Amino acid sequence: QVQLVESGGGLVQAGDSLRLSCAASGGTFSWYTMGWFRQAPGKERELVAGISRSSVGNTYYEDTVKGRFTISRDNAKKTVYLQMNSLKPEDTAVYYCAAAVLGRVEGPYDYWGQGTQVTVSS
Repeated sequence: QVQLVESGGGLVQAGDSLRLSCAASGGTFSWYTMGWFRQAPGKERELVAGISRSSVGNTYYEDTVKGRFTISRDNAKKTVYLQMNSLKPEDTAVYYCAAAVLGRVEGPYDYWGQGTQVTVSS
């Protein structure tokens, strides 16, 4: 079973950038497809980006973040990243890292981190 810990969230202004990190432990990181989800107040949790097991594998992006967000992974460091550029107030949410056993970037996802808050002011 893998444990996930996110970091890198914070308060930024519109147009700024942030990089989220998710460090994994307790499992074989390279076996898992990894994803970043977000949940804004009053909204359902949504998949923002996913990346398959290989460091150069398939990726998925939700339409509103395409061209602004980039997901990547370093299997040697057991870490997945989400580089977020040109942030908008509507990106404000708690961001969660997740791991999927079955391998599909669309999910389902089996393990979750505790989340990190991202707040974008206008």
